[in-house]
Amino acid sequence: MNARKKLFSALATFALAASARIPVSSSSPLPFGEATANAAIVERVVAVVGERPIFLTELRHRARPFLFRILATTPNPAQQAAAETEMFRDLLNKMIDERLEDVAADKGHLAVSSDEVDTAIKNVAERARLSSKELVAEAKRQGLTEQDYRDEIRRQVLEGKLVQLRVRGRVRVTEQDARAAYAHFVTELGTQSVVEPRILALRLGQAATPQIIEQRTVEAKALAERARAGEDFCKLVTAYSEDAATKATCGSRGAQPMAAYEGVPPLFAALQTLKASEVSDPVLVPGEAILVITIAADPKVPTYDDVKDAMTERAYGESMERQRKLWLTEVRQGVYVDVRL
Repeated sequence: MNARKKLFSALATFALAASARIPVSSSSPLPFGEATANAAIVERVVAVVGERPIFLTELRHRARPFLFRILATTPNPAQQAAAETEMFRDLLNKMIDERLEDVAADKGHLAVSSDEVDTAIKNVAERARLSSKELVAEAKRQGLTEQDYRDEIRRQVLEGKLVQLRVRGRVRVTEQDARAAYAHFVTELGTQSVVEPRILALRLGQAATPQIIEQRTVEAKALAERARAGEDFCKLVTAYSEDAATKATCGSRGAQPMAAYEGVPPLFAALQTLKASEVSDPVLVPGEAILVITIAADPKVPTYDDVKDAMTERAYGESMERQRKLWLTEVRQGVYVDVRL
């Protein structure tokens, strides 16, 4: 499961870029950034879906947030180049799927109005505890234009309509499916380094000022010192943590593979250096929270009954994605698709 989603971020869903200008290694198949700023860029078609081309500039534009993520988490140049190549391929396939969805939407006379986009943005903002203006401002601050963000929301809403109309009726999840998802989850835990963080979280808004961040950091330091002095960490979580979902579980969501936290670099870095039962210094996750962390000495794999709802949801999501891909394959059979990347 994505750790960032577990740590309050609704924005992560839409992959906001943290920089509008991101240099890419020279081995990237699609040059981008300062290294090629003075070079002549020749536009070309990287795919055709029906009668609509997908251009190189479109693909590069959509790739910006993903390129930043690669550069932020993959310091090795060779690994960067490999990750970029895989990302461009996956992103192009996603864009082809979106064009196929557009074809299906046209046939079904489905559209997304500006009001629906506004409503969706409002819903995302409410989940992130922001105003709509703050949410859009955050997108701009991190390198996306307002229109980029609205376009992404429009695609999400359109896909939701198509899934509701064409895919949801195909999905049936049984107890056996949920148990199979749990068995897969346990197998994953058995093949990876497992950790059970216990987190006391003090929330930050996206628009938190340096003064607010400093104040909350002081509060987090005081709580960390109390835990180190012998106070029960679980009681501190119950009294002070602002993550309602984990107040009753000592700040824990159960054992998870260490790799599940790679999407939150500050948390991931802290977990790699923290020893069992130690209490961390405050960990800042920008725009989201300041965390005080400890690690359970004996990570416990949750029982099926403990995570039954989560496993049912996981099985449902996996089944939904399978059926969505099958439906897109059916749509694709009647549409000309030519990939040229």
